[in-house]
Amino acid sequence: MGAQGDPFEFGLSTEGGPFAAGDLAAAAAATAHRLDWVLWYEEFHAAPPLPAVDAVRQLGARPVITWEPWHWRGRCPVRMRELAAGVHDRHLRWWAAQLATAGCTVYLRFGHEFNGHWYPWSPASGVSPQCFVEAWRHIHDVVSDACDTASWVWSPTAGVPPGPALEEWYPGERYVDVIGVDGYNWGASQAWSRWVQPDELFGATLAEITTITADKPVLITEVGCSEAGGSKADWIGALLDYLTTRPEIEGLIWFDHDKETDWRITSSPETAAAMATALRRTTSRRPWGSLR
Repeated sequence: MGAQGDPFEFGLSTEGGPFAAGDLAAAAAATAHRLDWVLWYEEFHAAPPLPAVDAVRQLGARPVITWEPWHWRGRCPVRMRELAAGVHDRHLRWWAAQLATAGCTVYLRFGHEFNGHWYPWSPASGVSPQCFVEAWRHIHDVVSDACDTASWVWSPTAGVPPGPALEEWYPGERYVDVIGVDGYNWGASQAWSRWVQPDELFGATLAEITTITADKPVLITEVGCSEAGGSKADWIGALLDYLTTRPEIEGLIWFDHDKETDWRITSSPETAAAMATALRRTTSRRPWGSLR
């Protein structure tokens, strides 16, 4: 990626996905920062998204595919035990063969936020850490046998009630290339939520990760802030200041969606200006050299 002092890595996930070049360009322009990453979502049995990867390359960014082990229609899960047992190996090999022709590194973020309670690959649906790890390792091995350009992003979520230790979910050093962490300041947007500062949101999870691995780069793979309950502009500044106190963190990908609440950077002129200002003064403290 670059040398010490390079600009903080910055990416986006937008509602239009990787083909929404106009949306991505507009959001990037509002921050006055180049796009280093574009993240989007694919259901498990989708076709290998080579056109999407190419669209991201055309923007000069790197692709992060959040590969969700379910079928979106009907919200039907792909069982972890089936994945570990090789039931879906033909599909995995198809993805691997196609991704091998992409001409760039493709970052695969499989089964994100596994330690939450809202996805069918979480403990709330009866998935144990052991079962998740077995599935991850099998998928990794099948894909890696035919594709040496996939980089694996293991991505827990921050700010959730205590559950199984993250160490139990970790597939192992050989199976993970990048640590991704998701976290949201829901503010007062929901009946159950409250305003939280960045260190309160991310601190415990990042501390736990440092006990698991000290060698993997960390990327905030999803982050957003509500307008309700505090100053979103101030929170963005505090977030960037906080992240740069953590030398292992190389950047963030903002969840630029108007979904449960308006997470977008451009939800107000003040928030867009705050992100632009924060990115201007923020530099990474460690190179990503191994990920280029």
